[in-house]
Amino acid sequence: MEYWQLWCLVSIIFFIVEMFTPVNFFLNLGLACLISALVAYLGGNFALQVILFAVFGALFLIFLRPFFVYKKKSGEKEGEFDEKYKGKNAVVTEKITQESGRIAIYGETWQAKTENGEEIEEGSQVKIVKIDSIVMYVEKV
Repeated sequence: MEYWQLWCLVSIIFFIVEMFTPVNFFLNLGLACLISALVAYLGGNFALQVILFAVFGALFLIFLRPFFVYKKKSGEKEGEFDEKYKGKNAVVTEKITQESGRIAIYGETWQAKTENGEEIEEGSQVKIVKIDSIVMYVEKV
């Protein structure tokens, strides 16, 4: 395997890792790998490839990462998701415990749990009191 192929493979790995950990860190390293792959393809020696990877990796982290993070945050409206669901009533579609359960609201189903250990039977009305990622914490109405 030639060096340019190795750099491309590492770049793909960084891109895949970025998909599972969207922190805009590995994306920058993947881009730096592509620059090193181009230099390797054009005949640059390995030391130059490594130096370019380090330099461009650092530059991308310093300059591109803040740009991507800002763009990502500016596209989100703070609290819009919480306002749509928090405090609203929903119907239990699968028995809710402290570990699992499901609710239906606005024609969507969501994972739901209780914080106080209470078990809520299917068909009951609940109120959404807290949202943590994709889990709705509810209490019986």
